[in-house]
Amino acid sequence: RLSFFSTQTPLPEIKKPTPTSQNPIFSTPRERFPQKPKMGLFDLEQQFAFYGSYHSNPVNIIVHMIFVWPILFTFQLLLYFTPPVLSHGPIGPWDQGFLFLNLGFMFSVIYALYYVILDRKAGSLAALLVFLCWVGSSALGHRLGFDLAWKASVVLASQLFCWTGQFIGHGVFEKRAPALLDNLAQAFLMAPYFVLLEALHSTFGYEPYPGFQARVQAKIDAEIKAWKDSKQKKIS
Repeated sequence: RLSFFSTQTPLPEIKKPTPTSQNPIFSTPRERFPQKPKMGLFDLEQQFAFYGSYHSNPVNIIVHMIFVWPILFTFQLLLYFTPPVLSHGPIGPWDQGFLFLNLGFMFSVIYALYYVILDRKAGSLAALLVFLCWVGSSALGHRLGFDLAWKASVVLASQLFCWTGQFIGHGVFEKRAPALLDNLAQAFLMAPYFVLLEALHSTFGYEPYPGFQARVQAKIDAEIKAWKDSKQKKIS
């Protein structure tokens, strides 16, 4: 006696479509929207190449050398008026009662440590400059007071003037939007160190290690080429 199932012809196997970049209907989100590889926060080459790809024009670089550190200084001046997070006595012989362990101090420590981790030599110089900016902005804030520093728009006017200069550098000379529009945190964190390292290299030929500049320049050129190709595709 034959069973019912033994007399049936087996149905052909239906193959499910395999996700592929050639088939946009069945492609995966990762294939349809490829992501750029993530940058390591402490990878000096990647960080410098990212920032450098937005600042390749010599005039724009000079503009940033002029305005980046004043932006940092006036921002520290603003943070001077935040309440202390720790009570303490005089920090050093230079402390005449105007240095406080507030958000301005914490902000400066984060920047300083980051630069030292990136590069012992130039990073240490950058950390020293950040510390001097903190001391100087604290002394100025103590002398001016909140009303004059903020309400009289000393900080606001300085920030507006410096940012306007940088946007002109990007729009007129670089002809590319600032890096902060793509990665705000990295642009703010990297900017002071970038202009310092750029100045050290152009003046003294300094490199964090042999071959650094050549490797970074190759990455910058590749990033700029990819950006121009992408821009051309949008136009066409």
